[in-house]
Amino acid sequence: MGFVRHFRACNNAVLPGGRLALCIGDARVGWVRPDLAAVLGGRAAVTAEAVRIVDGGMLPELARVAAAAGFGRHRGEAFDVRAQPGGAVLGEIDRGALPAFGIMAEGVHVNGLVRRADGLHVWVARRAADEALDPGKLDHIVAGGTPAGLTPWETLIKEAAEEAAIPAALAATARPVGTVCYAMERAEGLRRDVLHCYDLDLPEDFVPQAADGEVESFALWPVARVLATVRATEDFKFNVNLVLIDLFLRLGLVGGAEADELRRLQPSGGAAAMGISRASAPPG
Repeated sequence: MGFVRHFRACNNAVLPGGRLALCIGDARVGWVRPDLAAVLGGRAAVTAEAVRIVDGGMLPELARVAAAAGFGRHRGEAFDVRAQPGGAVLGEIDRGALPAFGIMAEGVHVNGLVRRADGLHVWVARRAADEALDPGKLDHIVAGGTPAGLTPWETLIKEAAEEAAIPAALAATARPVGTVCYAMERAEGLRRDVLHCYDLDLPEDFVPQAADGEVESFALWPVARVLATVRATEDFKFNVNLVLIDLFLRLGLVGGAEADELRRLQPSGGAAAMGISRASAPPG
């Protein structure tokens, strides 16, 4: 199925799919399975339709209870909880609890581009073999979740330094190009991710360095090799494929009926839509 299979794989979740809504007051922020709802029953109001808490300050305790019962794992990194992308922050929860609670997470992905005389090249990272999620998979030069209290742009600058030793002044030349959203069933639970995507042109003489150990190595590939790898293999981390397909479309490297099908997967409106939306605002 070519590129389309990656979109289908990342949008395999059916909602609610037997889950209960997770609500802070009247705001739905996630989805939990009945077995987790039963574990939370002593600390939250549980009905046949929803698990409801009064305020977001209760979320860290719920995450600890869930982790102790085998739902998720504690990672020691708080993420903001919102009902909608860009909405008001209603609380914080440990990153490891996000899939178990079906809570939306935001992150950034950066296409590291080098424009050489022999054509466009893309920096490709290989994830470390000891990474908890997707070890050894190919990845972007910079990618990471947005921690509590940071904007996507601030996350980009932070992750660029930590993951690839990219100076802040150089990272700040990145251009916002779109947003990728999906709802995906994975072994760790329900992933409801919003990825803020950027293009970053890098000098030919710049070589990224694996600064924080999350990346094993970097390699500079011709864009044609990247395209062929995404089309024919599962070598790239699941969500990286979507961001790269968007890059191929913007470059005009995919055409005909395949391009038409991919564009049909773009969202028709609203945060619940899954696919690609084009950036229309400066970083912030």
